[in-house]
Formats: sequence, structure tokens, C-alpha cells
Amino acid sequence: MAAVLLLAVSVGYACSICGCGGGNFYMGLVPNFKRQFIGVRYSYAEYHTSLINDPTQFSHNFYNTVEIWSGINIGKRWQVLAFLPYHYNVQVDDDMGRTIKNGFGDITVLGNYKLFDTRYLKNLPNRSSQQIWIGGGVKLPTGSFSVDVNDSTTTLADINAQIGTGSVDLFVNARHEIRFDHFGINSSVSYKIGLPNSQDYKYGNKLMLNSIAFYRINKKALTITPNAGLAYENTASNKLNGQKIYLSDGLNSGAYATGGYTLNALAGAEITIKQVTIGANMQLPLAQDFAAGQTKLNLKGMLHISVAL
Repeated sequence: MAAVLLLAVSVGYACSICGCGGGNFYMGLVPNFKRQFIGVRYSYAEYHTSLINDPTQFSHNFYNTVEIWSGINIGKRWQVLAFLPYHYNVQVDDDMGRTIKNGFGDITVLGNYKLFDTRYLKNLPNRSSQQIWIGGGVKLPTGSFSVDVNDSTTTLADINAQIGTGSVDLFVNARHEIRFDHFGINSSVSYKIGLPNSQDYKYGNKLMLNSIAFYRINKKALTITPNAGLAYENTASNKLNGQKIYLSDGLNSGAYATGGYTLNALAGAEITIKQVTIGANMQLPLAQDFAAGQTKLNLKGMLHISVAL
């Protein structure tokens, strides 16, 4: 099938101080496959935080994820995607110095239904096509969440250092793809609904809007697909017992609530040789505001290799 946008989930934690919430997401192009594929990809994100009222309190955060991902088409209309991440997160801050947290994260399974496809219609030019997909999914609490949020000494840094969220989260999404011969544009809207975990801690809901333009260059058995676009994310505040989490040593007090937004420019390329696809991209922020501007995203990046089966 033609390359389409997918909601690929890589669970991380944006910052030990800001508490931007669990569930960092990448919207990208899936490998070109007819029946199923399996692959490995590496993603990287870098953040910096310093408090407005005390710049000596800072945190540098480096998030590394190696993820096994797979997809299968069921008939002409259905698609199932699954993701198993392994995280290696490094934090450098004024209190603890350098700390490392690593382990398998939360497994995510997504299902999508192709609502509309002009290739099924007659008397239309073969050089153009449109598709509309709708779907959703679930993230399972398979990653480690080993902190007591009700302990008075627990800080936001302790919460965001966890490999898993400890919660079942839900996803809904819709996406539209239009192609004119070799050129195409994918646009997508997705929403993550974070549910409270067993300790009644809830990572913020997240809205994601993405649009990526791509151009496929075919050279015999080789296909090169450069792509570029915009990615917007808006994350609500984390909550404990239904109350917002703020920036402070405690969890339910402070001046600035967790959460915020970022608008990123992204660019990358995919190279396909027969059944093998290799891809990479980079994201840089155009505008952002996490916790009154105290947290800054520096960059995101991704590398992957996959095989169509």
C-alpha cells in the first residue's frame, strides 16, 4: 500500500522539572508494505529546564528509545500496529548530577480503518488518490512505575524518571492522505487520553496535529522519499487526585502548572530497496511554551530500518 501517516508511540518524559507528561509521539511515514512489516528504530529527544525564580535549579534531559515496531494489513480496510520500546534516559541536574534510567516501556497497540479510498472508485485519474483513516488504540502499563506519589518527599523529578506511566491510556486519531502522482501530503489529528494509574496519578492528555509533504523518486528497485512538514503538540497538566501538578518540590503547589505546547519543523528521507526501508528525520522547534517557558525542547531525531514481509 502507499505510505501513510501513522501514530507511532515512543513513551518518554519531557523533563524532570516541567512534568510535560508521559507519551512523546512521532508522526511519520510507514514503510511501503502490502501485507506486514517489522522493524527497529531509534529516537532521541533533548530538553533543558531552568526555573524562572531560581536559575540555579536546572535539568538537562536526554531521552533515547530503541523500539521494535510492526504492522499488518487485514484485508483492504484494516491495519494493526504494535510497538515495544526500550528506554535509556539520561538526566543531568543541579541536585543529583548525572542519573540514568533504563528498561522496557509501555507496549502500545493501534488499529485503523480505511474509511475512504478513491482507488476503489471508477472514472478517476490514476495519477491522483485520496485516503481517509480513522482509528484508535491502547497503551498498556508494562513499563516500570515504581514511585510512591503519596510520599511527601516525592518530587516531579521522581515521577518523570519512571520508564512507564503505570496507567492504561487511550488513543483516537484520524488522518487524510492525498497524492498527485509522486507527490503527496499526509495530515493527521490524534488525541491521547491519559487515565489515572493505581495511585490516582494522571499524565496529561495530549493533542497532536501533523502535516507532512513527501515526494517519491523511483529509480528501478530503489525509491527515495524526501519529506518535510510541521508537528504540533499540546499537553495538558498532569494531575494527582484530580488536582493539577505544579512546579515545586511538592506535587500540588506552585506557581506554574505542568504541560504546554510545541510547534516543530521536521525534515527527513526514506530509502527503500526492494523490501527494506531505511529512514531518518529531525525536528526543530519553531515555537514552544512549557511551564511558562521554563522548559525548552532543543531537538528530536529518529532513525529506523524495516523489512516488508
